[in-house]
Amino acid sequence: MAIKVGDRLPAGKFSIMTKDGPGALTTEDLFGGKKVVFFSVPGAFTPTCSNIHLPGYVKHAGEIKAKGVDTIACMSVNDVFVMDAWGKDRAVGDKVLMLADGNGDFTKALGLELDASGFGMGHRSQRFSMVVDNGVVKELNVEAPKEFKVSTAECVMNQL
Repeated sequence: MAIKVGDRLPAGKFSIMTKDGPGALTTEDLFGGKKVVFFSVPGAFTPTCSNIHLPGYVKHAGEIKAKGVDTIACMSVNDVFVMDAWGKDRAVGDKVLMLADGNGDFTKALGLELDASGFGMGHRSQRFSMVVDNGVVKELNVEAPKEFKVSTAECVMNQL
């Protein structure tokens, strides 16, 4: 069953790139006591994800954080090296935290997995965004298949 507004996020961890190489970040570290805009994309370096979705959050990061958001985080079912390279390629800097859910464990725990094996991409995450306050989902925006409307940075800004 998919997560919904009012639910507490499941415990989990992500891979992140640190100055010393790959590291880990738990959901408690990311969401505990913080307001977080969390969004997920089906794949790093894919057209909509690279050209519109992630850049929108980078462009509006200052405005989003000015609304009381502590962290903006982007997750994908990709490995930490891909997420790091994608962040560098898109000039993310410290505006968006790039999270790897390499095996899709957190995505599955959310109930938001996507079977993209018909496109040769295996199991991925659906495209979504959420506003999370101290680990509780306050807003949830899951895109319909092949859509890009409700998970944009602009939509999230209107929900803050």
